[in-house]
Amino acid sequence: MLLTKFTHACVRLEKDGKVLVFDPGNFSETDQALAGADAVLVTHEHADHIDVEAVAAALLGGVSLQLFAPAGVAAQLREKAPDAGPRIHAVTPGEDFETAGFSVRTFGGQHALIHPQIPVVANIGYFVDSNVYHPGDSFIVPDGVEVRTLLVPIHAPWNKVGEVVDFVIGVRAPIAFPIHDALLNDTGRGLVEGHVTRFGARYGTDYQHLATGDSVEV
Repeated sequence: MLLTKFTHACVRLEKDGKVLVFDPGNFSETDQALAGADAVLVTHEHADHIDVEAVAAALLGGVSLQLFAPAGVAAQLREKAPDAGPRIHAVTPGEDFETAGFSVRTFGGQHALIHPQIPVVANIGYFVDSNVYHPGDSFIVPDGVEVRTLLVPIHAPWNKVGEVVDFVIGVRAPIAFPIHDALLNDTGRGLVEGHVTRFGARYGTDYQHLATGDSVEV
C-alpha cells in the first residue's frame, strides 16, 4: 500500500488501483489529494480537516466516491451535495466497514480539548487494513488492535510535546509518520521530531520524517 503525505493532516492511500483519502482540509492540496479517489474518511468538522466546498464538488463530480464522517459533517455535505446523499455515510466509534477494497475500523469519539470555552466536537479515528491509524485531532489509543503504521499529530493548539511522545509510546507502532504539522517552522519541527524520534525508539517505534508530497510503501 502506498502512503502519500499532503500538507497538514491529509494523507492518501493507494492499493490495487483504489484510492482512499484522509482529511482533505483547506491547509492541504485538496484537489490533488482527491484526484481519482474512491473513498474519503473525515475525522471531524474543522476546516483544516475538511474543505467542504472541494469535497462536495468531488462528490458531485464522481458518481462512485464514498465519504465517511461524523454525523454533523455528513449532514453538512448532504446539504451541499444532495445528489450524493446515498454515498455520504455517518460513522460513530466502534464500527467496522469496507470501502473501495479497504477495511476500516473506527475509534475515539471526541476532539481533544482546546480550551474549556471552546466546544468539543465529534472526532473519529480510522484504522485501515489493520495497518494505518489516523487519529484525527485526538490521542485516542486504539484498543484491541496492533497498529503497524501510526500517523502522529505532532503539533496543534490542543497538544504539547509530552502528549505527542506519550501517544507514540502508548500505541507502540513499529513505524510512525507526522501529520498535523502545517503550523510548525523548521526550528519547531526539529525540536518536536527530535523528542518523538528519541523516546519512540526506546519503545520500539521508528519515527520517520515525511515531507509534503513524499510517498512510502507501508
